[in-house]
Amino acid sequence: MMNIWQAVLLGLIQGLCEFLPVSSSGHLVLFQEILGVNDPGILLDTLLHVGTLIAIFVVFWQDIWGMIKKPLSKPVYLLVVATIPAVIATLLLGDFFEVAFTGRFLGLGFLTTSIILFISGKRQGAKREMNYIDALVMGCFQAFAILPGVSRSGSTISGGLFRGVNREQAARFSFLMSIPAILGSVVLQIKDMITGQAVALPVMPVVLGTLMAALSSLFAIKFMLYLVKRTDFKWFALYTALLGVLVCLDQWFFHIVF
Repeated sequence: MMNIWQAVLLGLIQGLCEFLPVSSSGHLVLFQEILGVNDPGILLDTLLHVGTLIAIFVVFWQDIWGMIKKPLSKPVYLLVVATIPAVIATLLLGDFFEVAFTGRFLGLGFLTTSIILFISGKRQGAKREMNYIDALVMGCFQAFAILPGVSRSGSTISGGLFRGVNREQAARFSFLMSIPAILGSVVLQIKDMITGQAVALPVMPVVLGTLMAALSSLFAIKFMLYLVKRTDFKWFALYTALLGVLVCLDQWFFHIVF
């Protein structure tokens, strides 16, 4: 059973890795294996994401409040369009994603993140207003990034850069895109808890883990917004490539962790 310190560590990992382009879900799966946490699966991942959601509301409260006041505005429509691919993917491939969260494709997921970051690293994008095709492309990348090891922030920002969106604008929209994605995951998990399909988790470790995820996310968001304007993702690409190789070697040959 997961203890308090394990939950706090997982919350720290979730908060830092959600907004840095290294895959929070991938790191959660990896560290759950290392720590020997009994497969909490998507439920724990979703609850820790609630912590990151709190941080997003703190940092982007002006953007969010503006959309609440004007629910029929273009920013809201862009978020709706960007959310559609993940909804479709979850409905059609939900069982596959459940299997993926066991870590079966984790090494390949990290390597995929590395490739995406390497390709998009030198793209700067133009200072122009985002359109619906941009949002849809970023949404498709977000749907693909449901797989553990594939970075949601790295993939969606890269999707924006591929479309020529400005780096800072792509990053801000990527972070806002996580709001409906996380809320949708929470709703699905509430349904599973009601029907008894979700794994029961101890309350105090989850609460403290979620709090740690919120605090570390505040730092990660600020750092990423600073970083994205000043450098590319080559070091993150190198890190995820190395991690992907190590995980693949362990999964295929050594079986120390997996």
